[in-house]
Amino acid sequence: MSWKIIEKHRRILAGEEGAAPKRRGGKLTVCLVYPNRYAVGMSNLGFQAVHALLNGEPDVLCERAFLPDAEELREYRKSGGPLLSLESQQPLSSFDLVAFSVSFESDYLNIPAIFDLAGIPARSAERGAAHPLVMGGGAALFLNPEPVADFMDLICIGEGEPLLPLLLGLVRARGIADRREFLTDAARLPGIYVPSLYEVVYDGVRLLSRRALGGAPERVRRLWMAEPDGRSTVSEILTPGTEFSDMYLIEVSRGCPRGCRFCAAGFIYLPYRQRSLETVKAAVAEGLKARHKIGLVGAAVSDYREIGELCRHILEQGGKVSVSSLRIDRLDAEMIEVLKASGHKTVALAPEGGSQRMRDLINKNLTEEQILAACDLLIGHDILNLKLYFIIGLPTETMTDLEELVALVGKIRERVIAAAKKNKRLGEIILSVNPFVPKPFTPFQWCGMEETASLERKLKYLQQAVGKLSNVRLQAESPKDAWLQALLSRGDRRLSAFLLRAAELGSWKRAAREFDPSPDLLVHRDIPLDEPLPWGFIESVDEGRLVREYRRAFAEACSDGLSGYGD
Repeated sequence: MSWKIIEKHRRILAGEEGAAPKRRGGKLTVCLVYPNRYAVGMSNLGFQAVHALLNGEPDVLCERAFLPDAEELREYRKSGGPLLSLESQQPLSSFDLVAFSVSFESDYLNIPAIFDLAGIPARSAERGAAHPLVMGGGAALFLNPEPVADFMDLICIGEGEPLLPLLLGLVRARGIADRREFLTDAARLPGIYVPSLYEVVYDGVRLLSRRALGGAPERVRRLWMAEPDGRSTVSEILTPGTEFSDMYLIEVSRGCPRGCRFCAAGFIYLPYRQRSLETVKAAVAEGLKARHKIGLVGAAVSDYREIGELCRHILEQGGKVSVSSLRIDRLDAEMIEVLKASGHKTVALAPEGGSQRMRDLINKNLTEEQILAACDLLIGHDILNLKLYFIIGLPTETMTDLEELVALVGKIRERVIAAAKKNKRLGEIILSVNPFVPKPFTPFQWCGMEETASLERKLKYLQQAVGKLSNVRLQAESPKDAWLQALLSRGDRRLSAFLLRAAELGSWKRAAREFDPSPDLLVHRDIPLDEPLPWGFIESVDEGRLVREYRRAFAEACSDGLSGYGD
């Protein structure tokens, strides 16, 4: 055991506010693991919420663990000691339950490394009674848990608020000593998926069949929090070591009412739920005791019905307001003044589609006139730094659509430059461009991702076009990184072997070259509507609606002679 690591953990704990450590000795000990660095994990409101929910149970002790940073990792390798929890610096292997909270598919790559550091076999089939029970949850896992199915004893499909009480009730009733019997009983609970109780058969890249064993249900129902005011989701622990260290985060709503066809959050968090203004105000009062800035969190913050009154209230109480991005069609002068008073110098907007045809395809329900009017409103209030989010590589996209994107950016730039000259200060447009990644439980889940070489050509075109424009800067996600995200989003449980091999080689690219079936096929192929999907065992979203939206999206494309969709 390394004293350097122990001292570092103690320094981190000393810098945290709001943490209320519990003494060891609870009936059930849990180590909640975020498979990324401390700074990333502690910026995640869902991770903090689950930690607080578990520690809110009198007979549960929940500690935290994270992927070590580079310095820590060298020390672990040097000392040969096991991965330790943050609070008591105990080995993960000493806990009854190790629970992974996974928000992003790319973090699947880190899970084998954490098992290795902890001295716990990665595959559930290789673990015995002496090892902790391993479970997983989080947004990535209730989109598609199959790439890590071989690692998990059980997986929570849905939101923690309704799920955890059910699972803890079973633990209290029968214990977890007899693992096989416990998992058999757990599989009968709504929202609990036990991968070992399902037999899957493949034919190349295709899933042929899935059979439930031992009384497990054919399909697992996603659970969601029915009463949004039941428990506030806020920054339970404040720490200087995160991106949001200067603010107190408050979730105002969950889900999104918009239904953009590419966006998983708009479907897997249905129904859209808003917390009452009274509940949020009470959370604001607590938050302002610790921080002057309140970060409002939600997939659709500006759709919150009392957003104007809430923001005025925060300002009146001496606080400042932060939001991640604003809906173009919900922007008004009052909201802009609140942001200015809160010190915002840049505002982010998300047209997503560069052309009207692309915006219609993804169901964005925005016109160019609305986009320009929103920019005019911001510029008119002396906010001259704009960040614009666009997606490239959407199904049926052509170079004409990209040319329209560049033309739209040019029109916005002209407005920024004119205002900047008038006000005698600089303004800037940041163009954030991301390749389209097909996600489960969206109408585009059947669509293949565009070839990497094609995306790279499109990015090169945009870089050259934007490079000619002063006051415009392009930020772009690597098509290769997006390819990996698509593989982990669309893949099946055979990817567990890929993840283990990637950890062994220290390179996911080398592991992908060895993997069979072809990862390129998994990423790029269009999936027929009648083919079973790897994640199809999850009962989550109205499948009929997804099919209808898929057909509706491509009806016009097919009538224009663009084949391959809507069949």
